[in-house]
Amino acid sequence: MIRKLTNTLSKVGINGFLLGLFAAIFLAWLFPYAGSSQSPVPWKPIINVGIGLVFFFYGVKLNPAELKSGLSNWRLHVLIQVSTFLLFPLLVMLLSSSMTWIDKDFKIGITYLSVLPSTVSASVVMVSIAGGNIPGAIFNASISSLLGVVITPAWMGILANSADIQMDYLPTLGELSVKVLLPVVLGILTHNWLLPKISKHISHLKYVDQTVIMIIVFTTFAQSFAQEVFSPYRASVLLEVGATMLALFFLVWLIIEIVCRGLGFRWEDRVTALFCGSKKSLVQGVVIGKVIFPDPALFGLVLLPVMMYHIQQLIAGSIIASRMARKRK
Repeated sequence: MIRKLTNTLSKVGINGFLLGLFAAIFLAWLFPYAGSSQSPVPWKPIINVGIGLVFFFYGVKLNPAELKSGLSNWRLHVLIQVSTFLLFPLLVMLLSSSMTWIDKDFKIGITYLSVLPSTVSASVVMVSIAGGNIPGAIFNASISSLLGVVITPAWMGILANSADIQMDYLPTLGELSVKVLLPVVLGILTHNWLLPKISKHISHLKYVDQTVIMIIVFTTFAQSFAQEVFSPYRASVLLEVGATMLALFFLVWLIIEIVCRGLGFRWEDRVTALFCGSKKSLVQGVVIGKVIFPDPALFGLVLLPVMMYHIQQLIAGSIIASRMARKRK
């Protein structure tokens, strides 16, 4: 019975990680002091070490030869990266003024969401299920994550005034380079030596990523609850933000679909463009956001739309991928 329920939930994108995120927020609400800046637990160094490990192992798993071989399909790569870093932000900028039902604080989170890179694992898995171009998905998801370290803070630097955010681009880029790019480079340099040694345990590395993200979510929301940041907002605000995130996902999906058909993309490349171009990375959103938004209370408000989009893109994406797989068969 439990296994059947688990399989059913996983088919629609609800897995242990999502449940863990909900549990982290619930625990933060129950015990805000435990995750706040006043807690005796040294959360900051723990999180910094965790972030370093996440991106080091990400670099270890990157295969330079595969990335090099994937350069040939340039039309697919350009479309995905333009969708991720240009279409999404411009679309949100155009629609932001008309989102009168969204509170200003949550609009900052939606703006931040729009400039994030694409997610890696979810994109590749869904492209695989739907029968898309898997090497193309791996290439674009990997490149997107690396580009995001530079492009995401650059976009936020441009949008800082309109979003009332105080941010210095170069210090932010420097900190992200140390926390993200340096571990990735070290991982890539040790790829040939270390990957064969840990290949049997490679599937378990996702638990390192998930644990670090859940710790960051717990401490961020604990600080927000401790400062009663969410107290002025009604419960209906969550539904409004959630509905807006879902509508944004399908709008981006529709635009990419139209462009792919106009360019005459074959099925495999169209699937890859749709899934990679519409996804946003929660991992990068949490890591980069810790630097751009040093105030944990504000970061809690910013992170809420990102988490809601992440949850809905997994659920909607899983359903669409399954339907595509059945249609292709």
